[in-house]
Amino acid sequence: MKMSKRILIRLSVCWLGLAPIAGAGEELPTWKPLFNGKDLSGWVDVNTSPDTWNVKDGLLVCEGKPIGVMRSEKQYENFILHIEWRHMEPGGNSGVFVWSDGSPAKGQRLPKGVEVQMLELDWPKLHPDKQGNPRPMAYVHGEVWGTNGLVTKPDNPRGIRSQSIENRCKPRGQWNVYQVVCVDGVIKLSVNGKFVNGVSQASQKKGYLCLESEGAEIHFRNIRILELPPGVTRSDQIAPDVTVEPTSK
Repeated sequence: MKMSKRILIRLSVCWLGLAPIAGAGEELPTWKPLFNGKDLSGWVDVNTSPDTWNVKDGLLVCEGKPIGVMRSEKQYENFILHIEWRHMEPGGNSGVFVWSDGSPAKGQRLPKGVEVQMLELDWPKLHPDKQGNPRPMAYVHGEVWGTNGLVTKPDNPRGIRSQSIENRCKPRGQWNVYQVVCVDGVIKLSVNGKFVNGVSQASQKKGYLCLESEGAEIHFRNIRILELPPGVTRSDQIAPDVTVEPTSK
């Protein structure tokens, strides 16, 4: 991902929460909360149930059933996403989708998008391969890949997926911190304070954010976003706007 030195400096300063000097008429990026700790404002249930997502003690709690997603009300293009999560069950499965469609295709539970994986540390041994061997730990700590038709180029290939080069996830009951940098078709993932994975050349680079319900209880907190300037994005690289009613023929 090529960025000018000026842009990198501004991103770094904004990320650290410092106050740079703005140019005349220039609006500085600021962090905005995506979860207020009180209710589900800003989010839309796509295909789960009224009991799937709840707010308890300032946390966003996903019960894990049924399998499906909850999406953001609006689309995002270039941004940094900060999200903290913890699984509550052995081998729990979940994730966050970026640049996602607003709803899954017919017959599917999960949408087209780029999934940033969130698996509990016991998942590999609880889901062995066909020979009965534990799966690689790479399944756990932040795999990133395009799903359901969205194509990406993996930094660290495991088939079409990109696997982290270092396992930094903490076990159930402990909080993990993801920083997901999404700029112009490139995604870089930081897990608990270190960048360990990424993809590039995403075929869709503007869309919704989706939180995934996939069978196990997971908690989220401190979900916030730093929106960055847009890029040169074609209409075919943008997810369909599901807030607009289709024109009848």
